[in-house]
Amino acid sequence: MVQEVLKELKASLHDALYLDLDDFGLETIGSEVVSKFIGISLRSAFQPIVRSGNQLQVIGHEALLRAAIGTEQISPLFAFDFADKQGRLVKLDRVARTLHLLNSLHLPTERGLLFLNVHQLLLATVNAHGKVFERVLHNHSVPTHEVVIEIQESAVDIDKHLNEAVGNYRDRGYRIAIDGFGGPKTNLDRLWRYPPDYVKLSPVLIRDAESNPGVRKALAHLIEIIHGLGAQAIVQGIETAAQLQIAQEAGAPLLQGYQIGHPTPLGDWPVATRQEVQAVA
Repeated sequence: MVQEVLKELKASLHDALYLDLDDFGLETIGSEVVSKFIGISLRSAFQPIVRSGNQLQVIGHEALLRAAIGTEQISPLFAFDFADKQGRLVKLDRVARTLHLLNSLHLPTERGLLFLNVHQLLLATVNAHGKVFERVLHNHSVPTHEVVIEIQESAVDIDKHLNEAVGNYRDRGYRIAIDGFGGPKTNLDRLWRYPPDYVKLSPVLIRDAESNPGVRKALAHLIEIIHGLGAQAIVQGIETAAQLQIAQEAGAPLLQGYQIGHPTPLGDWPVATRQEVQAVA
């Protein structure tokens, strides 16, 4: 079935955009789509994002790239830097987004929203480069409002670039998340000048809150400010039961971290699902 999906997508992209899907190096292993691109093996891993409460409800997943050269694992940052030096940055981003979308369609649990990271050098390319991904979405009847574009706040030094990026993606129907908020380069006024749908708080905040009562108070106040601006805060980096409790007591509506679920490739999902149920219980 997955092979049929790839076949249909190949025809669609070729007819609409004259794009050869064979360049993406996509292949199937069971129900999982993987890629071998510029010598790098690529997989999608998905980490759940849940709504806080007595029972944690999955509202979506962040898609994360897992890369390897031979048997050696490499970081996504290294993979994108390697592609950039070969002039293949845009193509690698297309491959990654396509991988994430195709694999997300076969998650055994409720898919919900799909959270995708955007490389800082590609923030302004949604109108041209983004058409390829939108064709993939359209081919599988996934509306853009079910996709959340994550923009790393620390990667954007010039507010004009952030404004353009947020505006471009919003015009095409995507939801927006500012990622890593609360880090060293945070500008609080960005929240009301470029209001996002989601604000993903820096993992440093929840780690510090575990040992510092002052940070716990500040965390609750920051979540309240974000809520007042019409956005939802996501406390990420939750790794312990104590951190989970602190985040919930601070009023965090959405949660993410190892305590809730590890990033897991689709092919390994059955094991991960059992672990997730144990973690939530």
